[in-house]
Amino acid sequence: MTNLHKEPIFDVAQIAHVEMLSNTPKETIAFFTDMLGMEVIETINNQTYLRAYEDNYKYSLIITESEESGLGHVAWRTTSPQALERRVKAVEASGFGIGWSNDQHGHGPAYQFTTPDGHKMEILWEVDYFDCPAEAQSKLLSRSQKRPLKGVPVRRLDHINLMSSNPAVDSNFLIDVLGFKLREQIVDNDHVIGTWISVSNLVHEIAFMQEPTGAKGKLHHVCYWYGVPQNLYDAADILKDHGHFIEIPPNKHGVSQAFCMYAYEPSGNRVELFGDAGYLIFDPDWKPITWQMKDVPGNGDTWIGAVFPDSFWTYGTPVTAPVPLEAVAE
Repeated sequence: MTNLHKEPIFDVAQIAHVEMLSNTPKETIAFFTDMLGMEVIETINNQTYLRAYEDNYKYSLIITESEESGLGHVAWRTTSPQALERRVKAVEASGFGIGWSNDQHGHGPAYQFTTPDGHKMEILWEVDYFDCPAEAQSKLLSRSQKRPLKGVPVRRLDHINLMSSNPAVDSNFLIDVLGFKLREQIVDNDHVIGTWISVSNLVHEIAFMQEPTGAKGKLHHVCYWYGVPQNLYDAADILKDHGHFIEIPPNKHGVSQAFCMYAYEPSGNRVELFGDAGYLIFDPDWKPITWQMKDVPGNGDTWIGAVFPDSFWTYGTPVTAPVPLEAVAE
């Protein structure tokens, strides 16, 4: 007799965009354009919309001027209009729904909600695709535009990592309500320290990490993808030369196996750069991988490279604890 499996939910397709709050918007925008080769699509009031050259949609990043840095919201695109309707009903039933927003730039109606920890999110179907000018079109038909000749240009938005007062609760919310799947997790005995969850073959489109003070709704990092590990060394070179703080130089994660590095943009938000995406998951019956904290490589998720500093586990935005000493020294 065949055991019955819980039917998977395939209603959410991918991360669509991220809104980042900045108290130094001019400098933050310069970081993403001059250093990471992103392009400003337009600025409306206090919001600037940017894209990487292989993003299919009109933009993937919104920089919003704010008194303090951190997360504005995360947007997820569904697999169909009908899928959007189904997920809206599920979110409403969860009690964390906010309601519909119909006046946002670059996409159609979006249903807004929060995680249990208070991170603002939205789900949507209708999007504006990037209309590339003829002079900027790549000869590669699968590429949205030519590779920019500025900085070390990132290719696409990869994932978001959020700090949480309770990573297990926030993860289970997205798993139960939106259909995410648990891929890997770190636990300290029975307490969940971090989770990596996805709706695709990637190990994660979103991760949650323990916020040590119990503060809610914080951003750990936004990640953009290169797909070429050498690009991380090139990016590290120009970031260091232009005075940007590099928290973790080119390195390899134990969780996800991705080749990574971490820097802070000028307003203090952490940005991860992926030199590759690590391994991919094709097994429909994937069993989540659980690490005990004591067994995590380097006790900081480093597989190859320097041991991660304490700030990786304690620092997020908005800042609710002292800024890491190494960042001040920089």
